[in-house]
Amino acid sequence: MSDMRLVVAGASGRMGRALVQLIHETEGASLVAALEQPDSIAIGQDAGLLAGCGRMGVDISGDALKAASIADGILDFTSPRASVEMAGLAAQARIVHVIGTTGFSPEDQARLDAAARHAVIVKSGNMSLGVNLLAALVEKVARTLGPDYDIEIVEMHHRLKVDAPSGTALLLGASAARGRDVPLDDHSVRGRDGHTGVREKGAIGFAALRGGTVVGDHSVIFAGPGERIELTHKAEDRRIFARGALQAALWGRSRKPGLYSMTDVLDLA
Repeated sequence: MSDMRLVVAGASGRMGRALVQLIHETEGASLVAALEQPDSIAIGQDAGLLAGCGRMGVDISGDALKAASIADGILDFTSPRASVEMAGLAAQARIVHVIGTTGFSPEDQARLDAAARHAVIVKSGNMSLGVNLLAALVEKVARTLGPDYDIEIVEMHHRLKVDAPSGTALLLGASAARGRDVPLDDHSVRGRDGHTGVREKGAIGFAALRGGTVVGDHSVIFAGPGERIELTHKAEDRRIFARGALQAALWGRSRKPGLYSMTDVLDLA
């Protein structure tokens, strides 16, 4: 099979540069377009030079429609608005769209669901192998321990992150809720302040910390009678997310249209 022709959206950002580097290093993948907002100062620059892996002959552009028309897949860690628009283009072109963006509203999700009728969309709050294995463990532990163990999810990210809780924290919370066979929305507690009263049994709590240059730390705490179990993942390099995203794109190339997750890609169901 020929190389998978890939587009990197947000190519001048930290994740975008990591994706460009990884595509450059990976057999079976080639970069055919790199995207940024039309007013970005990166427009016109060679994506490979900007990513530090040498000239690749692909200049960063603001023309997403053209990029989608020549590609087999899009790798996208941008913003909810941009990702929703990109999903529409992926649906028109019948290609793979890998979404690592977080912070989607219910309305955004509805538009992604609609796009997935025609495109292979792989969407995850975290693309790393380690986090998705952690999510599988969280589900199993939650199912085994039951409601006598209180669940708290603590996450920390760099000071520039704009959404909270993180997409990864919500992914872990959803895993805990599945383990207990309850809807997360009905049991989620986000932030406590003032006289809150006693902790409600069955609640799944979230705490978000922001500061410095932390790539991403996540802990799921099961606090029971006389003991605590803590499951933790610490991301030290953004390339773990890039590797997962590229793996998802290559996996999605042979799939039928639909909305998938990294659980599907890694066969963790």
